[in-house]
Amino acid sequence: MKIKSLFIAAQEKNAGTLFVSMGMMEILKRNIHRVAFFRPVISSKNVKDGDISFILGRYNLDMRYEDAYGFDIEYVENMIALHKTDELMNQLISKYKKLEKEYDFVLCEGIRRSFISNTINYDLNIKIAQNFGSPYINIINAKESTVQEVYESILIENENTVCEGCTHFATFINRLDDEKYAQLQEKLKNYKVTTYLLKEIAELNMPTIEDVMEALDAKPVILGAEDHTRIIRHVKVAALSLNNFLEHIEEDDLVVVPADRSEIILGVLGALYSNAYPNISGIIFPLHMPAHPNIQKLVLGLDGFKIPVLSVETDTYETAKNLSKVHSRLRVSSERKIALAHGLFNASVNTKAIEEKIANAISNVMTPMMFQYQLFEKARSNKKRIVLPESSDERILRAAEIILLRDVADIILLGKELDIKANYMRLGLDLSKATIINHLDSTLREEFVNLFFEMRKEKGLSHQAAEDTMTHVNYFATMMVHLGYADGMVSGAIHSTGDTIRPALQIIKTTPEVSVVSSVFFMCLKTKVLVYGDCAVNQDPDAATLADIAIASAKTALSFGIEPKVAMLSYSTGDSGSGADVDKVREATKIAKIKNPNLLIDGPIQYDAAIDKQVASAKLPNSKVAGEASVFIFPDLNTGNNTYKAVQRSSDAVAIGPVLQGLRKPINDLSRGCLVADIVNTVAITAIQAGQNL
Repeated sequence: MKIKSLFIAAQEKNAGTLFVSMGMMEILKRNIHRVAFFRPVISSKNVKDGDISFILGRYNLDMRYEDAYGFDIEYVENMIALHKTDELMNQLISKYKKLEKEYDFVLCEGIRRSFISNTINYDLNIKIAQNFGSPYINIINAKESTVQEVYESILIENENTVCEGCTHFATFINRLDDEKYAQLQEKLKNYKVTTYLLKEIAELNMPTIEDVMEALDAKPVILGAEDHTRIIRHVKVAALSLNNFLEHIEEDDLVVVPADRSEIILGVLGALYSNAYPNISGIIFPLHMPAHPNIQKLVLGLDGFKIPVLSVETDTYETAKNLSKVHSRLRVSSERKIALAHGLFNASVNTKAIEEKIANAISNVMTPMMFQYQLFEKARSNKKRIVLPESSDERILRAAEIILLRDVADIILLGKELDIKANYMRLGLDLSKATIINHLDSTLREEFVNLFFEMRKEKGLSHQAAEDTMTHVNYFATMMVHLGYADGMVSGAIHSTGDTIRPALQIIKTTPEVSVVSSVFFMCLKTKVLVYGDCAVNQDPDAATLADIAIASAKTALSFGIEPKVAMLSYSTGDSGSGADVDKVREATKIAKIKNPNLLIDGPIQYDAAIDKQVASAKLPNSKVAGEASVFIFPDLNTGNNTYKAVQRSSDAVAIGPVLQGLRKPINDLSRGCLVADIVNTVAITAIQAGQNL
């Protein structure tokens, strides 16, 4: 059966429909180019549907909001009341078929349980799926049910789906506690229908600072760019004296305190800087009352102050009452919750089996999002230990949390445990699953110093110098990778490229088949991914070095699922030009062919002839690379660096890298201007490289 759509529907309220839709959408988006999202029925045409807005925004779907739904609930109820159900169904089918024709795949999300009334029967979801020809995914909320009730629901739902002529794709049992999970797993061990069990994660249901701001129309007094996503576990009203109130604060509290209670404000801030007290998530002032100017001055002058402060117009009692009604909402900007959700989904669901079921819809197109999601999946499927030596940098900590929440890799941080823990908790992060090693007093230190001394003593290194060298986090981290205590290292957020590469060259060294460390960028264009090398390391490589760069880049491309067709770039194509620069490229091409006879490589070749089939047919008609190149090797750093930046800026391409290649074990460098997303991608790439080095 050719699957071009799926239909997701929940049996109960608060079952996590968006959670499952998000998990399925990530699988689809890493395999299929054009995916549409469709909700047959929404609550109102005057208020934008939250799930549609989220999916369209999060996954950059190329479709209008108006095309992503059928009709609002009022229209549907009227049609059913007028006994025009068949006409309604035909109208829905017409809207769906339009999407099916224009897109490679359509993910449908059914009618909300809260919409269902005496007029609208729950079976309408199944009838719609049946008429769409969509395999059916049903979700069961297990939170308020016994194991036996959940088990019976699974059987009833599956039987109902099959009896109505729908194809059952999978059943998701959501919001299970540990005990129910174990019991249900035992109960279903001989059940043949595809069923996935998902545990309850409390944080996914906790409101954030942004939820509070939206629900209470709270105004920011102090608010950092990253503070919106801080979670709130509890709300505490500061009605006691400071001495007594400090006994009651807990981790991730939102503290409601009148702005004139200066002693409470200062006490809470003091707790923030103390290792003896929990870290609150924020402070909220009732009645829009400002703090005393001296208190404001003191707070704003605190180095590293990270706690958000909000104000609302209601009094303390009303504010506390309103806060009790704030619900968690998943937003496009909720990177932390999204990472946590994907981590749970991927850990609980056989994504490979789902990909096999939809394999007929998979295309050869590769978008930036598809490539990035494939990176996460490849890394997650063969999880490695990546050491991040720059633990003092906030971006590193935020990226580390995302990696851990998505279960992409295990993270090792270097530094003093108390300092690192205090920093990430003040940021509202959870890095409890990371391993922290103090490189200055680690039990590994003596081993590393002695080995480094033996490796470098012939070059004049003294034992004392070896000890001094191992105090540098990059050297310590590189030695961890060399000896297998970690599988890869990512650095460069606060260190230079030289500081990252030098230890690798001295300790890890290059692979036997290449003579030089080089780099590539993955250039993610609109519908394909190209490999550019070397755009970051080697300034003016000679012919032999250029050949090694080409071979290493082809190997890197292949390891990330890109068929290598290597273009050795120059300002002339074939035999049309001459000169030292062209001759260097021509010689490098010959050397690469001798070293690797099976490699598809051609050069010298101009960029237009390498990428455009029409130009290639005129300039190099018999080439197997021209017009189809996937790996582009630039003759020098000046050309490569400027070209990748020009392509990145002028075509909105996503440039992932630089990715270092040629080392025996993976070490990767970051730009000092890197974003959190850049670090996450680089860690995933490093983990994949580590898996391929075994």
